[in-house]
Amino acid sequence: MIARAAAILRVLREDTSGMSLGRIAEKVDLPRSTVQRIISALQTERLVISSGGGGSIRLGPEIKALSEATRYSIVEMCRLHLLELSQKVTETVDLSVLRGSAMIFLDQVPGTHRLRTVSAIGDVFPLTTTANGRAVLSMMDHRQARELVEAEWKRRDVKGDWNKFASMLDEAAATGIAYDLDDHTVGISAVGAGFADMTGELHAISVPIPSTRFREKRDAVERALLATIEQVRSIIE
Repeated sequence: MIARAAAILRVLREDTSGMSLGRIAEKVDLPRSTVQRIISALQTERLVISSGGGGSIRLGPEIKALSEATRYSIVEMCRLHLLELSQKVTETVDLSVLRGSAMIFLDQVPGTHRLRTVSAIGDVFPLTTTANGRAVLSMMDHRQARELVEAEWKRRDVKGDWNKFASMLDEAAATGIAYDLDDHTVGISAVGAGFADMTGELHAISVPIPSTRFREKRDAVERALLATIEQVRSIIE
């Protein structure tokens, strides 16, 4: 029962506009009657709500409260590791989370260089052209990743090659590191690595670097980032 309820909540998380019972049942591969019973129980706890007339189902206010509590604990949990990583590589370090179809910045430690890259907390980044976005995509199965990638390409009017992109994700999954080599912003390159929190939400720690000094620092930053990700994962597990 708990596993089925969790599967339904994850499906609803991917479509914040709401879904019908039939669509939910299709996505989680359960009978409509079973989904209806679980939805009823979740509504009692305010974990999901329905629109007028019992139509579209979406995540409820209790989920938002729980999510906010988790977000702050993740920021607090990672803060020291972000600071230490930034001090080690002398570059900006970012923490972001996958929300729907984009990466949202939760925290940042600015680098010490005069020429440095800085984004604002709450900034929204795409998935397909960023190191943090590619890092979380590489943690998904191809079906789920492809849905998000092709939806983003369609929104941005990009003619992408899924097979080529999937090969890049496979390499990132094997090495634990994803790259943005002037893909999102000309003049800025980045490395990113992903991890899942206690609730299964996908996060990434990334290090953006002006491309003029990226090549000379790349290997050292990769090693330091992988060590940091392992430390974060060990705390979560």
